Amino acid sequence: MIKILYYCLCSALLYFPTHSIAKQKILVIESYHCDFDWDISYKQGIRSVLQDQFELYYFQMDTKRIETSLYQERADRAWAIYNQLDPDLVILGDDNAVQYLSDHFLQVTTPVIYLGLNNNPRHYNIHQSQNISGVLERPLLKRAIPIIDQILPQKLKRVLVLFDDSIVAETIVKEAFSSDVQMEILGIEVNIQQVGDWSDWKQAVLSSADNNYDALFIGLFHTLKDSNGQHVPEEQVIEWSAANTPIPPFGFWDYSIGENKNIGGLVIFGFEQGKLAAEMAKEILLNGVPPSQLRAKTAEKGRYLFSRKALQKYDLTLPENIAKKATYIE
Repeated sequence: MIKILYYCLCSALLYFPTHSIAKQKILVIESYHCDFDWDISYKQGIRSVLQDQFELYYFQMDTKRIETSLYQERADRAWAIYNQLDPDLVILGDDNAVQYLSDHFLQVTTPVIYLGLNNNPRHYNIHQSQNISGVLERPLLKRAIPIIDQILPQKLKRVLVLFDDSIVAETIVKEAFSSDVQMEILGIEVNIQQVGDWSDWKQAVLSSADNNYDALFIGLFHTLKDSNGQHVPEEQVIEWSAANTPIPPFGFWDYSIGENKNIGGLVIFGFEQGKLAAEMAKEILLNGVPPSQLRAKTAEKGRYLFSRKALQKYDLTLPENIAKKATYIE
């Protein structure tokens, strides 16, 4: 097993061991935080490939919970850690790390692999880089929504898709829907709302049935603020939403599915992002393949994931064509 060299605290974001290290060093700079389910999942994917061949270091930028005005400061700290550690390779997790650090890494020769990138690499000027490549994240929004029509007993006519108002959410809406907030997908009216305030979020959930929605898709929900400007923990958001929605809730990411969360859906997994990024890192460090020869990749096209207890709560039975392909959790 890999020795995980970090403390899961924002006050101690990186741990340097005191003994000398013979193995090659990999620094993972996370856009988010170490107890966020997405980060946990993709780091499990990284470790599944790299095993005990490398020393892994982690730094959390924590951008789901801090103010946007602090992102640059956290990126500067990450860059200082990079210079102090002098790793053999860097993995950048998600868009914020890439956005705030790509200019730095374009000026060095250290190999860099990104994962969970929602924006087009051209947006960060890394599409022709000699030392940067990675894994794109492409949520399956347009494919996932019509599938629910096969699950609900009534015809799916109108759905509400809720996102927080984070930069990542804006990017996803732009990339997946060309920034359209209302559209029709295979005869289903889809309305997208981006919400930053916790009370507005709760109102959108509670009024969903009154607004004639048949189903709710809870997308990203990690940057909501309460009336005092304080961050609302993501677990509180998803559990409250699942408990109080008058219509069935579904999701796009594996971490949003569970007994007290979304029912399920066609989702993407952080594990696959980390696994593919680690395979690319291994090609570079063990086989000497330059990053420029590793084209940007897209992880798997998604899998069906459902909570048995959430299905029972809404008295839903999956059709055979979905049930036989699905993975289940409690």
